[in-house]
Amino acid sequence: MLWTAAGVVTLGFLIALEFAARHYGVRGPITNQAREVVFAPDSGPLLYAGLALTMVVLTWRQRFVAAGAAIGIDVVFWLVRWVAGADMNFGNGALWVVLGCAVVAVTRRRGGERTLLLKGVGLGLLLVAGHKTGDTWLLITSETRKAVLDPYVATADQALGNPSWLVGRFVEATEPVGDHVLHLVYGQLPLAAALVGLYQLRHVAAERRFPSHHLVRTFLAIGLLGPAIYMIFPVVGPVFAYGADGGQWAVANLWPHTLPQTGGAPHSMPFDEITPRNCMPSLHTAWATTLFVHSRRGSRGIRFAGTFWLVATLTATLGFGYHYGADLIAGVVFALTVETAMRSFARGWDRAGIRLVAYGTTVFAVLLVSYRYLPVEMAEHPWAAGPLLVLAMASVILGYVRTTGPREPVAAPTRQPEPPQPAEQQPELV
Repeated sequence: MLWTAAGVVTLGFLIALEFAARHYGVRGPITNQAREVVFAPDSGPLLYAGLALTMVVLTWRQRFVAAGAAIGIDVVFWLVRWVAGADMNFGNGALWVVLGCAVVAVTRRRGGERTLLLKGVGLGLLLVAGHKTGDTWLLITSETRKAVLDPYVATADQALGNPSWLVGRFVEATEPVGDHVLHLVYGQLPLAAALVGLYQLRHVAAERRFPSHHLVRTFLAIGLLGPAIYMIFPVVGPVFAYGADGGQWAVANLWPHTLPQTGGAPHSMPFDEITPRNCMPSLHTAWATTLFVHSRRGSRGIRFAGTFWLVATLTATLGFGYHYGADLIAGVVFALTVETAMRSFARGWDRAGIRLVAYGTTVFAVLLVSYRYLPVEMAEHPWAAGPLLVLAMASVILGYVRTTGPREPVAAPTRQPEPPQPAEQQPELV
C-alpha cells in the first residue's frame, strides 16, 4: 500500500511538472525520459547507474544477460547514429533493459517476486527521473523568479570570510588539473551515489528484500524537496552575480579576485531568465553530505570514496563560484534534517528523531531568515556571526551523531545459516 501511494504521488508530481514545463514552451521530465528510448540520451553513465540499481534484485546470471543486452543494444544504436550522422551518445540500451524488466515483472512474475522486481525497476527509473525533474525545476526558477537575493547572501557571507572568493583563487591556481578533476567529481555525483547505493543493496538478490533505509531514498528526497526552497530564496551564485559569467546582469566583475564591499543595505537585483536560481541551499553539498554519512558503514574503500567526494564537492561548489559559504552551511543542515526524517520514517518515529527533525528545521529556517534580514549586522560583526553560523551547523551534526549512532550498530557480514547437524543417536536401553 505504501509503495502504491508513493508511486501515485510521484506520478502526479511528474505530470504537474510536465504541464508546468509545457507552459514555458519546453519539454518536461516525462517527455525527456521517453525520448531517450530512441534519441541520444543526455547522460549515458546515469542511465547505466539506473540499470545497475535495477539489477540488485537479479541473480548473477540474470545480471550478465541484462548487461550484455544493454551493451548490444547500445552498439546497434551507435552504428545507426554513426551512419545517419546523428548526435552520438550511449545509454539507450540501459533504458531498454530496465523497461524490459518492468514488462517481465508484469507478465512473468507473481506475488513477492513481481513486487521485488518492480521495486528495482522503480528505483532505477527514479534515479534518472530525479535528474530530469531537477532540470525542469531549474527552468521554472529562472522563469518565475525575475529578481535574485545574491546581494543579501554575499553580504552575510562576509561573516565567514568570503570563502567562495578564497577557494575560487585556489582552484584557478591549480588549473588545468584541479579544474578537470573537480568538474568530473561535481558532474558525476549521482553516479557516485548510485555506487554507494549499490554497495548498500548488494544483498537484496540473496535476501529477496530491500533494506528499510538506504542512500538512494534520501538522495531522491533531497532532490524533490530542495528546489522548493529555490523558489523561496532565489540565488544564482557569485560567478554569475559578481563574475564574468553574469554578463550585463552582474553587479560587477569581482569574482574571484576582488572582494565585495559592504555598501549600505543590500537589495534584490534583476537577473536573466536563463540562469537557474539554484544556490540556497546547496543541494550538491546536501547530496555529498548524505553520501558521506552512508559511506561510514562501508568498507575502507567506500569510506575513503565518501570522504573524497565530500571534500571535492565542497571545493568545487565554492571554487567554481556556484555557491557562497552560507549556502553550504544551509545545505549540511538541510541534508541531515532530511536524512533523519527518512531514517525515522523507515525505522519508526521516536522522541529523539522527532526532536532532531524539529530542531534541524528550526535551524534551517533561522539561517534563511538571518541571511535575508540580518546580513549587514552579520557582515559588521564577523567574529560573532561567523562562529555562530558554524556552531549552528555543528549542533545539528552533533545531534545527528547522538541520535543515529546508538541506534545503528555496524552491520556484520551476512553469513549463510549452517545446515542442521544430525542428532546423536541415543543408546537403546535394554
